[in-house]
Amino acid sequence: MQLRELQWFTTLAETEHITEASIRLNISQPTLSRALARLERKLGVQLFDRHQNRLRLNKYGELFQAHALRALNEIDRGEQRIAALVDPDRGSVSLGFAHSFGGWLIPDLLNRYRGIASSTSFELHGGACDSVVDSVRQGRIDIGFVAPEPAADDLEWVPLGREALCLRVPAGHVFEGRDHVAMADVADEPMIALKAGYGLRQVTDRLCREAGFSPRIEIEVTELSTLHALVAAGMGVAVVPAAHSGHASTVGNIPLSDPTAFRCYGAVVRRHGPRGQAARRFLKFVAGVSPLSTRSNRSPSEGDPKRVLRTAVPAAWPVSA
Repeated sequence: MQLRELQWFTTLAETEHITEASIRLNISQPTLSRALARLERKLGVQLFDRHQNRLRLNKYGELFQAHALRALNEIDRGEQRIAALVDPDRGSVSLGFAHSFGGWLIPDLLNRYRGIASSTSFELHGGACDSVVDSVRQGRIDIGFVAPEPAADDLEWVPLGREALCLRVPAGHVFEGRDHVAMADVADEPMIALKAGYGLRQVTDRLCREAGFSPRIEIEVTELSTLHALVAAGMGVAVVPAAHSGHASTVGNIPLSDPTAFRCYGAVVRRHGPRGQAARRFLKFVAGVSPLSTRSNRSPSEGDPKRVLRTAVPAAWPVSA
């Protein structure tokens, strides 16, 4: 059964007249009559009752008409969705991001991009760093925003910046009022941290390891808001990102003096880039607004300053202007 035969049938069912339908469809009457005969043979029933020169849709025709209209509507919707994905100005982009970026990085990027491609739509998915990276790898999302850079040779990394880290302490803590604190001073402190698999937890473990101790993790959480609340309640201290607009208050945040007390954040995509043109165009925009990505596609690892850098958006990734 051909698509055009369904279209012809629905027109004929609407007009119930061979001549009128053939004029509307711009085909000959014999062609339309033969198409109807083929369709009825295939279904094994007549779809119209014949009354001299008129056709009358019967119960079988009414049933088939309902299904044909739904099928044609679904095909039309599918064409529209594909056109939207292909058209950079009307397409859809799925983004994954570490929860801590939901309050400043993602809103900032989307707000700035709206002035370039206001018709682009976005699907947003917050989660743990490892979960975001896996979703990119499996193609469930187009672009992931994570920190730190994942150890993944099958993915591409676009560095966006470095975020300073602080030690968050409750009111009245012995560290309160200091200009700075070293991670080594935290060795005996109970700590609140995100669960393993979250990027901030990876950075926290690294800082403790570099300071020569294993952290006393008292409570593990999955959200920064909960972490901040537990610290405020006096349950422990925590390594947190420096406050951005939309983040928690800076009260209780003490700068860490360790030279590696920062986390590199960036975008991660599949090796050959996102599939859709809309996602590729957004990635090009993200790389263009980043001060780091203009220099490289991969930031140096914290312990390896000689690491080779690559270009931000490989030329092999076609991106519409």
